[in-house]
Amino acid sequence: MGNSDSISSAGDDPTLRAARLINRLDRLARAEDHRAGLNPAQRDALRFLGLANRFSRSPAALAAYLGATRGTVSQSLIALEAKGYVTREPHPRDRRAVTLGLTAAGRAALQEDAGVTLLADAVAAGVGAEAATLARLLEATLAAAVASNGGRAFGVCRTCRHFRAQAHAGTPRPHHCALLDAPLADAESRAICIEHAA
Repeated sequence: MGNSDSISSAGDDPTLRAARLINRLDRLARAEDHRAGLNPAQRDALRFLGLANRFSRSPAALAAYLGATRGTVSQSLIALEAKGYVTREPHPRDRRAVTLGLTAAGRAALQEDAGVTLLADAVAAGVGAEAATLARLLEATLAAAVASNGGRAFGVCRTCRHFRAQAHAGTPRPHHCALLDAPLADAESRAICIEHAA
């Protein structure tokens, strides 16, 4: 894994060492984000919009996902809208709210995600066939961190207790969300949702 001794010392608790390694990886990825012309907060907002289902594409959900203030998120969205990456539309059922979307330029920027590419390449080089195990361990670590600070889980629809597979089989939206009483397309069933319940 290279020389990790530069961020740990002999006798370090393994949990502290792991935390330092995760922090260092995050910093390397964020440096790549800057090189691509977006600051890390803007890049994180694009990533969220690329992952979130239609029920979760709001400024409030974005703030909850990032653990950021609404003011910080608002500034990022203003910048992304000015750069032509993000759209804001009135919410179809609540005119006081907005729904966020990605433009073609925003989707293209996600395809050129240097920070995530750097980390994915590092995972492939560092752990190879153990990547699935690493992902499970990191998911558990993330869940513990989210729970400890009172955040929202944002799990994938397919893993939610409200998900009903093939409830509308043979239609463009074959699945169903029992909580929101809404049909879901197959792609949406793989998206993350603010309403997720394990």
